[in-house]
Amino acid sequence: MNHAEHILSYAQTLRGGGVERALLRLAGDWVTAGRRVTLVIGVPDGPLASELPAGVEVVTLGSPDYRALLALPRHVARLAPDVIFCPGNHYTGVAAWMRWRLGRACPPIVGKISNALDRPDHGRLIGAAHAAWLRTHPRFLDRVVAMTPASATATARAMRLPLADVTVIPNPPARPIPDAPTLPLPPRYILGVGRLAAQKRWDRLVAAMPRLRQRVPLVILGEGEARGSLEQQARTLGVEVLMPGHAADPLGAMTRAAVLGLTSDFEGVPGVLREALSVGTPVISTDSSPAVAEIVTDPALGTIVPREDPAALVAALDHWLADAPRPAPVPPPGVDAAARYLALFDSLMPA
Repeated sequence: MNHAEHILSYAQTLRGGGVERALLRLAGDWVTAGRRVTLVIGVPDGPLASELPAGVEVVTLGSPDYRALLALPRHVARLAPDVIFCPGNHYTGVAAWMRWRLGRACPPIVGKISNALDRPDHGRLIGAAHAAWLRTHPRFLDRVVAMTPASATATARAMRLPLADVTVIPNPPARPIPDAPTLPLPPRYILGVGRLAAQKRWDRLVAAMPRLRQRVPLVILGEGEARGSLEQQARTLGVEVLMPGHAADPLGAMTRAAVLGLTSDFEGVPGVLREALSVGTPVISTDSSPAVAEIVTDPALGTIVPREDPAALVAALDHWLADAPRPAPVPPPGVDAAARYLALFDSLMPA
C-alpha cells in the first residue's frame, strides 16, 4: 500500500477552539510518524500559536476571514498534497469549493464532523437548507469521520450514507503543557471551559449561582463576544464570576474544580467532559449532543440535565457541591487517533 506522505489541512486562526486544538495535536503526531504536514491558515496568531508543533509547514493567507480560505485551491495545486484533511464541519464549505475548483485534480478529502448536525438555533427555513447542504457532503468528501458511534449514526442519517461509510475516530486526548502558567484560582469553584459564545449558554450557569445552597465562585476559561453580557448578568445577580480568558492548559484548573459545567444548546462531542473526567472531576452537562451520554455513562461520573430545566441544573450543582464522592479518573479514548487517521489516509492512495 502507498502512503499518504504529504497531508494538508487548513484553519482560519489559532485563536482557540476545540477543532483547531485537536488539529494541532494530530498534525504533531503525523510529523512524528514521518509524514509531511502543511497547515494553510488565515493568520497563525492566537493563544494556540504556542501549540503549533515543530515540523509543520505553515502557509499564511494574511486574513482571519473565512473567505480567505477560498484561495486554498491555488495552494493545493501548487503544493500537490496526497490528501486533504478538513478538520471540522465549520470548514466543509471550503472542501466543497476545492472539489469544484480542482475537479479530478483534487486530492482525496477526509472530513471530520466536529459539531452538532441538528442545530436548535436554526429556524425552519435555515434548518431545511442546512439539511439539504449536509446531503451534498458525500459528493465532495471521500471519507467522513465521526468521533463517537452515536455521532456516526447521526452523521450517516443526515448525509444519507450507509453507517459503514462513516469512520469513527476519537479526538486525541489533551496533553499537559509543562510550561503553561498556573492560573490564580479560588480554593473552591465551579468551572466552565469554552468559548464565550451564544452556543455555550454560560448564562444558564450564571443564573443558577444565586439559587445554590453553597455560594462558591464560577470560573469560565475562554474568550468571546459574550463576555460583556455575562459580566453584566453576574453584576445584576450579585454573584462572583471570574473570566480570566483563554487557558493554555485547562487540565490543572479542571483538577482543582469542585465540578465542571457545560450548559450548551448544542455540541458535537464535547472534549471538555472527557478532559475533566480524565482527572477525576465530576461533570454536569445539558443534553446538548447524543455523545454526552456516551461520555457520562454512569451517575457516579456526573449528571446530564435537560437544556431548559433550570431547577435540574441547580439540583445537580447542589449535589456535586455537597461533598459527593469524586469519580475515579476515566482514561480518555483517542491515544491512537493519529495512527488511525494515517491508516485511513493511506487507504485512499492508489495502489
